[in-house]
This record gives sequence, structure tokens and C-alpha cells, in this order.
Amino acid sequence: MEERAAIRVGPAGWSYDDWKGIVYPADLRRGEHQAAFLARMFDAIEVNATFYRPPEARHCVSWVRHVAGNPRFKFTAKLWERFTHKRDPEPTVDDVRIVREGLAPLVAEGCFGALLIQFPWSFKRTPENRAWLARVVEWFDGLPLAVEFRHDSWDRDEVYNGFHARNVAFCNIDQPVLNGSLAPTQHVTAPLAYVRFHGRNEANWFREDAGRNARYDYLYSQTELRPWIEKIESMSKKVNEIYVITNNHYRGQAVVNALELQHDLGVKDVVIPRHLIDEYPRLKQLFGRVDIAVEGA
Repeated sequence: MEERAAIRVGPAGWSYDDWKGIVYPADLRRGEHQAAFLARMFDAIEVNATFYRPPEARHCVSWVRHVAGNPRFKFTAKLWERFTHKRDPEPTVDDVRIVREGLAPLVAEGCFGALLIQFPWSFKRTPENRAWLARVVEWFDGLPLAVEFRHDSWDRDEVYNGFHARNVAFCNIDQPVLNGSLAPTQHVTAPLAYVRFHGRNEANWFREDAGRNARYDYLYSQTELRPWIEKIESMSKKVNEIYVITNNHYRGQAVVNALELQHDLGVKDVVIPRHLIDEYPRLKQLFGRVDIAVEGA
């Protein structure tokens, strides 16, 4: 493909208490949903809630309504952990149906980008796990799929070739590279590509008593992001669309890095909230380099 793909950048999730007064104004207008606020800055959000419980159609209908002001916007959604992390007892055919029916409104409205099948580091490339992966991909055939591995045993030509044959996207990730963890890649195996940023908090990544906030407490420097700009640009020439998701959510750092990635990729100009700039003054550099409107300036 000669033309660059549609690049959609955004954070993973929107419901974080520590984003109040940082990402969202302390007095967020009554009745305004956080997703609607983010959709003014980004063209994608990865839904985290669907990892902890299956999606509900009524919620998806509501989400579509909240982001209606951005016609480019799409949701991606993490697959329910019953299929990836907590498989005892094994998920049932009814569980598959519940997930599919829950996501149906997003699909029907053209707002669904991909189902992210995220496996943990402990999910290594064994015969048993390869068979399980094949079952999960078959269960959700027909939906745009992206599979994330954390362990480098999956970084194999056989995996890429198999994904390519099934139009399944290999999720390229940035994470602390420790103990056999998958290093940064730029594989393209489907009409869509997927990239996730988890941060590089090595001290807390495998610490058992580290909470979610501690593990994902990391702000990428622009020097660290620069090689990814080249990777994403390269991938974008081989696919129809690419999702770039920042998961280093603590205190809104995912939003900061998503804005920087989006700017350097030349995706769109946005209004950056003044309270976010006050918290992260480095965002002023974006305003200084290009004509981006700044709320309250």
C-alpha cells in the first residue's frame, strides 16, 4: 500500500480516579462522559472494563453516543479475562456468545476497531497454549483480532505466518525487557496493526505486591518514543489502519504520551486542556512547535 493507513492514537481506559484534575477538569461538566472528553483529543480508546467483565450491549450503545462528535473515532476492547487469564473452569460457548452480543452495537455502528486478546507473560509458546490460542481465535473469527503476547517465545516466524494466514494482528508492545519478555517489534500480519505502550518501570514490573498504579507508573521521554515513530510510520504503509494505545495510565501519563505520539505522527491538531499543561509543562513544547490551540491560553 502506498498511502499511509488511518492512524488512531489513544489511551487504554478512561475511568481512573487519579485523572481527576489532571486529565479531566476537577469540575467536569455534569453529564459529560469521560470518553466524550477524550474523543475531542483522540480517535481511539481501548476499553479496559471488558477485561474484567463481559461487555454489555447497553453500555456499548451509550459509548457510541458519547463519542458521536468525532466521526473518526473507534473503540478497541480487551477480551474478557475468562479467555486469557482465568480459564479454570474453561469458558463456555455461552461465554463466547455473551462477548459477541455485548460488542454487537459497536460493530453495527462502525465504531469497533479490534478485539485485543491479551495474554500474560506466563502464557508461553507450548503445545497446550498454541492449541488454546487456536480455539480462542476460532471462537471470535469474523471480528478484527489482535493478539498480545508478553513472552518472547512467541516471537517466531511460525507465529507471524500463522497470524497472516488468519488475518490476525500481532500486537507490538513496549514493556520492560526482563526475564524473557518480548522486546519491541513491528510485525504486520493483518490489514490492521496494533501497538501498545506499557511503560518501562522495571523495578515494579514483576514485583508481586506492586499494584496496578505502581506497575504502570512511567512517563516516556520523547527520546524513548522517537524510534517508535519510525516503526509506526513503516507499519502504516502496509495496513489499512493502525491503533497506537498507551497503557501507562498512572496520573494521566498515558494521555501525555498519546498526545506526543499523535503530534509527532502528524495525525491531528487538538485542544490541549490548560490543567493538563499545568501538570505536565512539557506539553507546552507541542504548542511551541506547531499551531495547536491551547484551551485557556
